[in-house]
Amino acid sequence: MPVYKNNKNGTWMVIFRYEDFTGEKKQTTKRGFKTRREAVDWEHEAMLKVQAKLDMSFESFWEIYKAEKQGRVKESTWDAKEHIVRTKILPYFGKRKIDEIKARDVIAWQNELMKHKNKQGKPYSPDYLRTIHSQLTAIFNHAVNYYHLPSNPARQAGTMGKEIPKEMKFWTMEEYLRFAEAIMDKPLAYYAFEVLYWTGIREGELLALTPEDFDLEKKTLRINKTYHRKDGKDIVTDPKTKKSNRTIKIPDFLCEEIRDYLNMLYEPSQDQRLFPVTKYFLAHEMERGCKACGNEKIRIHDLRHSHISLLIDIGYSALAIGERVGHETEKITNRYAHLFPTVQSEMVNDLEELRKEKVK
Repeated sequence: MPVYKNNKNGTWMVIFRYEDFTGEKKQTTKRGFKTRREAVDWEHEAMLKVQAKLDMSFESFWEIYKAEKQGRVKESTWDAKEHIVRTKILPYFGKRKIDEIKARDVIAWQNELMKHKNKQGKPYSPDYLRTIHSQLTAIFNHAVNYYHLPSNPARQAGTMGKEIPKEMKFWTMEEYLRFAEAIMDKPLAYYAFEVLYWTGIREGELLALTPEDFDLEKKTLRINKTYHRKDGKDIVTDPKTKKSNRTIKIPDFLCEEIRDYLNMLYEPSQDQRLFPVTKYFLAHEMERGCKACGNEKIRIHDLRHSHISLLIDIGYSALAIGERVGHETEKITNRYAHLFPTVQSEMVNDLEELRKEKVK
C-alpha cells in the first residue's frame, strides 16, 4: 500500500486498497499528512481495521463500531451517544490500543470525570456519569462479542455514579384544570396541553401528530411517530419503542375540542403537523401558565405522569395503563408502585374467610 509525497506542497498521501466484506476490491485515498510517519501510521490503522485486529487504537475501533451500529438506532439517540464518545471518551482513550486498555485505566478515567467541575463549580450528576460509563461499556462489549476482545475492562471496573431515583412530580386534576384555564388565551397552547394531559402521550408524539391521526367518529388517536429538532430542521421518526405504536381511545369532550381546533386552522392537509411548534414553545407556555395560576412548575413530561397517576387513582390496572401510554406493564408497576393502593389488608381478610369456611 503505497505512501507518496506531494511535491507541490510537501504533504504526504496514502492510497489504500482492500477487499470489503463482499469480496469486492476497494480503494481509498487519504491526503494532507504533514510527515511520512503520519501517513504510515494512518495506513497501519486502516489495515488493522480492515483485518479487524484489535491492535488498533480505540479511536479506530470506534469508527468500526459507528459504521456497524449507527443505522440501528434512532438518529436522536445516536447523536447523544456520539456526543458523549467524542467529548468524554475519545480524548482519554482515543490513541490507546484497544486491546491494551485495562480496568485500572478505566478507573483512572472515572476518577477524572468524577473530579470534573463546570464553570459554576458543579460536578457531573450521578445519572450522567452512569450514562457516560454505559457508552464506554457498550463499545467494549461490541469488541468482546464480535472481535474477540478477551474481556470488557469497563465492566470489570464497575460503573460510576450512584443510581438516584428521579423525582416524579405530577399535578392533580384540579391543578391541571387551573393551569388550562390560565392558557386559554392561546388556543394552540391550550389544545396541545389538553391532548398531553388527557391522553398521556409523550411530548415528541404530540408534536408529530397530524389531522389524519385522529378518527373523531371512532374517538381514537393513533400514535405512530415522534418529533425532534436537529440543526434547525424538523425531524419526524418512528416512535420511541415498538410498544409506543398504539391507537388509544379519547373522551368525547377531547374529540369536540380537537374538532374545534381543526376548524380554526386554514384548510389543514391531513399529513401536516397539527401543532407546528417546538418543545421550547411548550416549555415557555408551561412557565407562563404556572405564573398565571400559581401552580408549582413541572416538566412537560410530568403531564404524562399526571395522566398515569389519575388513571391509577380511578382504579385502572398497570396492564391497562401500560397499553394506553405505550409502556410495558412491568415498567408501570415498578415506576408507579407507590401510587397503587395496597390490597394487603383485603388479601388477609379474604384468606381469613376462606380458612374459616374450610374448618366449619
